Amino acid sequence: MPKWTRPLLDGEPAALRTLGQSLRAYYTCAVETHWQRIQALTDADRGVRARAVLHGGVEAMLESFRPTLRWSRPVLEADYPIDRDLYLAGRGLLLIPSVFCWRTPVTFIDPGLPPTLVYPVTRGPRWWTGHQTIPRKGQALRRLLGESRAMALRAVEDGCTTGELARRTGLASPTASQHATTLREAGLIASTRRGNTVIHTLTPLGADVLTANPE
Repeated sequence: MPKWTRPLLDGEPAALRTLGQSLRAYYTCAVETHWQRIQALTDADRGVRARAVLHGGVEAMLESFRPTLRWSRPVLEADYPIDRDLYLAGRGLLLIPSVFCWRTPVTFIDPGLPPTLVYPVTRGPRWWTGHQTIPRKGQALRRLLGESRAMALRAVEDGCTTGELARRTGLASPTASQHATTLREAGLIASTRRGNTVIHTLTPLGADVLTANPE
């Protein structure tokens, strides 16, 4: 190891403070300004996986990862820099969506750690710098409901909380909540409370409206 790493390896407080300050500065500069976008992308990915589980169970959810991951019972295959097998031995597998890995997933080197697979979220055009998370689909729908409310209806397509709705659409939380109320009163979405969280999903009517107004 380089000589300058010795204070870190020895756990010297001054060196650790400098490292912590450097990491915080990097996070503030490179990550924090994009955090809402990052959350929106991972929220949308989780919504897709949850919807797959609801409609087809765990096997359908595993199939939904193609082409990044390929489910061939009982093996989940992935392109990886090295040839490697990870045996779960009944421990389960934690799947984590991330914008910080590209093309291939990431896992722990130590086989004794809990089995975890960090996989890249689906990326579309302008995925990082785009002004919106949800593609603006259906000109007629936008004219009918208005720009923001049509975007909110699209955002609920995979199910989401009010906070996730705000992040996906880029709207303030009170505005997103107001749009959700209007869509619910119109019979386009249903809202279910779970503790302090409200989960919004499409009604059959809402799903039909989106189907009739494709991209």
